[in-house]
Amino acid sequence: MNKGDLVTKVAEAAKITKAQASTAVNTVFESIAKALRGGDKATLIGFGTFSISERKARTGRNPQTGASIKITAKKVVRFKPGKELSESVNKKK
Repeated sequence: MNKGDLVTKVAEAAKITKAQASTAVNTVFESIAKALRGGDKATLIGFGTFSISERKARTGRNPQTGASIKITAKKVVRFKPGKELSESVNKKK
């Protein structure tokens, strides 16, 4: 499923136009991103939690040449699925 598919599903389920659904979906994504940029977690009960984790700077190796390279520190987004999502994915058909 891609973003367009999600917008279509939201529009059908809520009986709204695709433009309105697109605005709603974009607002959800922007709100999650804004919370993460601010250092907060974004918890969607039953679905999961988005959070930020920091990777320390480290030394890596170029696989083609074997030369050592420095990898800079950076922040990465983490997602931990909620119990309901995990159970629905693992449910036997």
